[in-house]
Amino acid sequence: MDPAHLLTRARRLAASATPGRRRLLGITGPPGVGKSTLAAHLAAELAGQAVLVPMDGFHLAEAELRRLGRTDRKGAPDTFDPAGYAALLARLRAREPGTPVYAPAFDRRIEEPIAGSIPVAPHIPLVITEGNYLLLYSDPWAQVRELLDEVWYMELDAPERIRRLTARHERFGRLRTDAEHFVRTSDEPNARLIATTRERADLVVTFTPDEAPPAAGE
Repeated sequence: MDPAHLLTRARRLAASATPGRRRLLGITGPPGVGKSTLAAHLAAELAGQAVLVPMDGFHLAEAELRRLGRTDRKGAPDTFDPAGYAALLARLRAREPGTPVYAPAFDRRIEEPIAGSIPVAPHIPLVITEGNYLLLYSDPWAQVRELLDEVWYMELDAPERIRRLTARHERFGRLRTDAEHFVRTSDEPNARLIATTRERADLVVTFTPDEAPPAAGE
């Protein structure tokens, strides 16, 4: 897929915004396909017209994951706050005059969400959001799809995607064997679930290993 075509499509979506209605573009796909990198590239190219608000800001905090007994499954659908995410998207979509909206970010260095990190000014016509579960059918995730004007599904050859994921986990401190185990027992079950949502996308963006944008942390 030609990146220039994707930029043109995102720019067209931003241009369709109205004073009372911001446009929302979602980018989804399995872990390791380069969603974060593509979303950041589009936001940078559309500076002044777009802001990136990642889904990862709605990770549950480590303390809450420990309380729930889900730390070994971090990244699964039930380790996020989808209702909070949908509520923020609804507020962003409304485009309140004169009122900035503050969104959370996710800091990979400490593996924690950070509240109020991303300002979205009232004049911004387009919000780009990226994450694994934008197209899930189940509630409360289903609310997310209803709020997005377009959703693009990214896909990449599985061996290359798994190689990237393993390398990313190593860069963030896991031993090789631990990284491979986490990919096999957590990332890949999530990837299979995400693949079932592909048909709900407005656009499927298929990359070869040479074309794909780097995954987050590469």
